[in-house]
Amino acid sequence: MTKSLPSPSGPLPELERYYDTAPRRGGARAEDFGPLTLFVQESAGWPYYARPALAGDDGAPAAAAEISVADVERVLARQRELRVPESFEWVAETTPSLRAAAEAAGLLVHEHPLMVLDTSAVRIPAHPDVRVLGAADPLLRAAVTVPMLAFAAPGTAVGEAGPAELAVAERDPASEGRRVRVSGMIASGRTALAAAVSDGEVLCSGQHIPVGDVSEVVGVGTLPSARRRGLALAVTAALVADALDRGVRTVFLSAGDEDVARVYGRLGFRRAGTALIADRPL
Repeated sequence: MTKSLPSPSGPLPELERYYDTAPRRGGARAEDFGPLTLFVQESAGWPYYARPALAGDDGAPAAAAEISVADVERVLARQRELRVPESFEWVAETTPSLRAAAEAAGLLVHEHPLMVLDTSAVRIPAHPDVRVLGAADPLLRAAVTVPMLAFAAPGTAVGEAGPAELAVAERDPASEGRRVRVSGMIASGRTALAAAVSDGEVLCSGQHIPVGDVSEVVGVGTLPSARRRGLALAVTAALVADALDRGVRTVFLSAGDEDVARVYGRLGFRRAGTALIADRPL
């Protein structure tokens, strides 16, 4: 008989339900692979990943103690067939066996602090240069492009890419596609986007994605030349305020590393677990 793990406690079951629901709400279809679910984007947008399947409404992953290398390899074969990224995302504490299986299948696993907002904690005041953008805001195209430049030059050090590089990136047709997609999501209430704007230039932006009374802060990125000004923290604070104004009860995020997690701690985010991402090494 297979030994199962105790059901996760604290906020993790709620986050697991969110992780299972958000891709479906974002236009992905779910393919069943036993203890794993592969989410496949059926429209333009974020290319999703595979995750542990849920066993029931309690948010516990199915067969949490017994995901095997064979289970992972079946999903990888399907991802290759579909020509989508070979990637998995999960929470270490709720599905501990998946890491060893993913690594045995040749994937590289990255760790990220998983943090949940303590709504009783003190948060920093609103920043005068940060605001939430509407669906028709003329700066929306720049705002959805800034994170692309930010993530192309990871880290917190000040970099070279600035407004001139942003202007070039905005001329890419893919930038307009992102603007149209995010505009529709804003209009339908499926996302909110906040941006730091100075002298008409977007310097930092990010989103939160509400599903019921839970929302994840995602994609916060600062133009490399504008780093070390506290803009990412200010944008995150604006997103938190917007989420709470919408009636969201649980706000969470995955920090890039422990140093970034300490910064988010100033907003009232507290460590709840470890988010793991597995993909093919470059």
